[in-house]
Amino acid sequence: MADLYSIEKKFKELFNETPLLLRSPGRINLIGEHTDYNMGFVLPGAIDRAIYFAITPRNDKLCKIYAYDLNDNYEFSVNEIQHSEKGWPNYLIGIVDQLNQLGYNINGFNLVFGGDIPIGAGLSSSAALEAGLAYALNSIYDLKISKLDLVKLSQKSENEFVGVKCGIMDQYINIFGEQNKLLKIDCRTLEYEYEPFEFNNIAIVLFNTGVSHSLASSEYNLRRKECKVGVEIVRKDFPEINSLRDVSLEILNEYKNKMTNKIFNRCKYVIEENDRLLKACDALKKKDLTTLGNLLYQTHEGLSKDYEVSCEELDYLVDLTKEHSSIYGARMMGGGFGGCTINLIEKDAVDYVCNLFSKKYKEKFGIELKYYVTSISNGTNFQNIYENEKLRTK
Repeated sequence: MADLYSIEKKFKELFNETPLLLRSPGRINLIGEHTDYNMGFVLPGAIDRAIYFAITPRNDKLCKIYAYDLNDNYEFSVNEIQHSEKGWPNYLIGIVDQLNQLGYNINGFNLVFGGDIPIGAGLSSSAALEAGLAYALNSIYDLKISKLDLVKLSQKSENEFVGVKCGIMDQYINIFGEQNKLLKIDCRTLEYEYEPFEFNNIAIVLFNTGVSHSLASSEYNLRRKECKVGVEIVRKDFPEINSLRDVSLEILNEYKNKMTNKIFNRCKYVIEENDRLLKACDALKKKDLTTLGNLLYQTHEGLSKDYEVSCEELDYLVDLTKEHSSIYGARMMGGGFGGCTINLIEKDAVDYVCNLFSKKYKEKFGIELKYYVTSISNGTNFQNIYENEKLRTK
C-alpha cells in the first residue's frame, strides 16, 4: 500500500513535474445504520487511512492516470467520456463527466494515486477516489464549487456513471471531516453538526470478517422496499408522513396489526436507530463511554434480530467483545452480510484483544482475521510533504 511519499516519487518518475499532493480519507460510521434512505441521521467520521493524490493540470484535454497499488494506468480525453472496462477508472472518469454536464470547461490532468484504505472493507475507498478528485480539480482549475456541491456531484457520479445507488454519507464525511469530530448528518435536510469524539484512551478498531455474502445487494434493495411498505400503511391515515423519520414508535405500535411482523420489525429498527443516534450524540458530549458502548450493542442487536442484515461471522465477533471489560461497545458496520465490525477498545488492550480474536476467529471459521486500528482525522485536504517530512523525522 502507498503513502504520500511513494505517490510523489512515482509521479516525478512518470511525469517529471512537481505535483500538488492531496489526502482523501476513508470513513467509519459510529452509529446510524440503514437510516440514510429513511431520511434519518448518520454519524460518520473521517479516518487516518486515505488515498493520496499527486496531480498537475495539463494544457490539453488528455487525462493520464496511474493507479499505484494496481500498477495500472489509463488515459482518456475530457471531450470523449466513455466507460472503462477496467472498472477502477470509472470512479474518476465519472467526476470529469459530472463537471462536463455542469458546464465547467476544464483541461486534462496528470495523476498518480494510491493509499492504505483496504478495498472491500466498507471504509469507502470509492468515495475517497471520487471526492478526492473532485476536490483537486476544483482547486487546480479554480472552479469555485462549494464543498456541499462537491459532495453532491461526487455522489451523483457514483450513482449515474459507476451505477451504484449509494447514499450521500460517504462523500459528505470525506469533504467535511474534522479531526476528533464526528459529523451528525440529517439525511433529509443535509444539515450537519459536529459531535466531539474525545476519548484519549480509546482506539477505534475494525475487525474484518473477510466475508461478503452474495445476499448483500438484493437484501439491501429489499429492506428499502419493506420500509416503504411500512410508511405507505401508516400514511393512509397520516398523509403528511413521507418517511420513517416522520413515524414515532407510538404510531407504529398502533399499526402493528395492519402489517406483517417482518415489516413491523424493519420499521421498528429504523425508528429506534434514529433515537439511539441522538442519544449517542448526548453521550459523546458527556464523554459517557458506557452509555455509548451500550447503544452500539443495541444497534447490533436490532440489525441482527429485527433488520436481519447480520451474519454468523459478524455476530460471533460482536459476541466475543462482551467477554472483555476493556471493550466498551461493538456492532456490525455497513450494509450487512459481511464486512467489518466497529469496536471501542481501551488502547492498552488493543494488541491483546486483536491477537486473541485473530486466534479464535481462525479456529472458528478458518479465516485470517484482518483488523485496522484507526482514529478520527481531517477530511480531504492538500498536503505539504516537507512539513510532513519534518513531523515524520522528529
